[in-house]
Amino acid sequence: MAAIIQVKPITDIAPHLKASAQPQDPLFYQNPYPFYARQHASHPAFFWEEYGHWCFADFKSVSALLRDKRFGRDILHVATRAEIGLPEPKPHVADFDLTEKYSLLNLEAPAHTRLRTLVNRAFVSRQVEQLRPRIRQLAHELIDGFEESDSVDLIKSFAAPIPAIVIAEMIGLPAEMAPQLLNWSNRMVTMYMYNVTRETELDANQAAADFMAYLHDVIAERRKAPREDLLTHMLTTDRDGDVLSDEEVMSTAILLLNAGHEATVHTTGNGVKSILESGLDPQALFATPAQAEATVEECLRFDAPLHLFTRYALMDMDYEGISLRKGDVVGLMLGAANRDPARFAHADRFDPFRTDGANVSFGAGIHFCIGAPLARIELQEAMRVLFERLPKLRIVEPPRYGNVYHFHGLEKLMVGWK
Repeated sequence: MAAIIQVKPITDIAPHLKASAQPQDPLFYQNPYPFYARQHASHPAFFWEEYGHWCFADFKSVSALLRDKRFGRDILHVATRAEIGLPEPKPHVADFDLTEKYSLLNLEAPAHTRLRTLVNRAFVSRQVEQLRPRIRQLAHELIDGFEESDSVDLIKSFAAPIPAIVIAEMIGLPAEMAPQLLNWSNRMVTMYMYNVTRETELDANQAAADFMAYLHDVIAERRKAPREDLLTHMLTTDRDGDVLSDEEVMSTAILLLNAGHEATVHTTGNGVKSILESGLDPQALFATPAQAEATVEECLRFDAPLHLFTRYALMDMDYEGISLRKGDVVGLMLGAANRDPARFAHADRFDPFRTDGANVSFGAGIHFCIGAPLARIELQEAMRVLFERLPKLRIVEPPRYGNVYHFHGLEKLMVGWK
């Protein structure tokens, strides 16, 4: 399924409601916020010409649309492909599509409710709270490994390994597999980008095939020898006789592994950059657990890791004066909503002490990120240890964001501390 795209062209759009920004233009993806600001100042509900669908940039609309059950991540439970003009699946991405077949990200109720209920227990706050010592340990070990250097790419050496290792260990995979899991994940998520090429599709499909082959062997092994891990939990959980199939376990494990690090890596890099560029004292920002929590929430708001979340209209409707047909796509501009001047005072200012803090970076409604409690703890603990150990941390090269819109994260973040 990959990215949700508009199939039937939308026409007769009033010129003043149209907006243009090329997602792969470096001027845009390096800093999309001026584009968002223009929409806030003119029309927060606008037709994005490059994507060919309606988008919503204001906090109120995005928050409401995330919860509105007239919209969904799937459409084929209420319509046929022919009805909305959706093309048949591409044979050359069959393996990738299989990983998405039972993905929580794309399912709607009741299938979503069933699957989420069976895996949710491992991600509730009281469970992930127990991981704080392990996260701190990993942060210290990684810093031990590069502290004697003069500089380091913080993304590769710190931001990426921590969440990858933590989610791998939670699921029940060895920590030494983390680099390979990252490789598969990074190749697979390119399928969600704008204007994906066939070459990208083939590479993502190969990554999906390799990922599934690995998990197939691990699942077979775990059925023979259960352990105290999430994979065993998914394989053995029985809810009134309801158990997950191997395909459902595989889809869920891949989603958790991919989503379990992607947003946290981006938020760590973006957050450290925001803190260092703000001129604020990092020590003060993590002085207490409450302030560490507030700082992380502001990092999530100010420079979100995901900027666009798409949904289908599940029926014909008029939404805020916009005529939508069943199968039309709407884009929820998470990064723009977090900078809405109608919702936040000094919305473009990084302020971890603000009293009007909130964000939609983890979504809302039934698709609220299942790993949000874990991601928040990883961010709080990892950044606190980082600034404790390296109080003179500074940026030594201009940071550059990757060409991966609608994800929003740094390619690398070169820092020094001596």
